[in-house]
Amino acid sequence: MTILSNFYEDIEVGEHFELGAKTFDADYIKGFAVNYDPQAFHVDEEAAKKSHFGALCASGWQTISTWMRFYVDLNMADRAAKTERGEALPEIGVSPGIEQLKWKRPVYVGDEISYSEVVTAKRPLNSRPGWGLVTSDCLGHNQKGEMVLSFVSKSMVQMRSDSASQS
Repeated sequence: MTILSNFYEDIEVGEHFELGAKTFDADYIKGFAVNYDPQAFHVDEEAAKKSHFGALCASGWQTISTWMRFYVDLNMADRAAKTERGEALPEIGVSPGIEQLKWKRPVYVGDEISYSEVVTAKRPLNSRPGWGLVTSDCLGHNQKGEMVLSFVSKSMVQMRSDSASQS
């Protein structure tokens, strides 16, 4: 079960979703950095050794982009499975944004980051009948269990048509 493949009523506060894990190797780190964040400590091992990081490390933007990739892949796979079973699916809503983005620790070559999401709140939207707002803590932890990434995400989630008028 995932957020984008479930109606608002089916999502419970406290639900925890494991999204996936990725090992950040040097090629993955540099490939992203060359295109999107070409700071020396993301693209050059020697320069990175002389930086305050002490070694090549991933861009924070890469860590959050990787979280998003896992989130979308998991949700789309869940939607495809439900479609195959003939289950009804909600319309995919928009996100009004993220808050409190924090890069807690650097992600170095060889670090495996596990991504997850925990639903922390939900409420019907008075401004958009038939929809609710779901708030989640979005996290990334390295192989030592140390948090490397956190942010709060908000997603608009469609209600079932039979319950939209009751909210």
